[in-house]
Amino acid sequence: MRIITRAIWFVLFILLLAFAASNTEPATLRFWFGFAWQAPLVLLLLAFFAAGALLGVAASLGTLLRQRREILRLRREIRAKAAARELPAAAPPPAEG
Repeated sequence: MRIITRAIWFVLFILLLAFAASNTEPATLRFWFGFAWQAPLVLLLLAFFAAGALLGVAASLGTLLRQRREILRLRREIRAKAAARELPAAAPPPAEG
């Protein structure tokens, strides 16, 4: 199974390398106020893909952290209930007589 996975990754790498090699001509990205960025097309694509991935991770980070806090709170609650069940009822003091 590991060989198949590595073969798929290798083929994917070769395909992406061929894509990058065929898109090396310069492209100009124009921003506001006359600012322009000129770079190879594949570099611009990679930069915007990475920026999109980072924005996606940042957008989901709040939900992820909230869920982790909720899981910790529920685990503590379960532990507290289990500990309360395990404690034996207080036995009456021995009678002196």
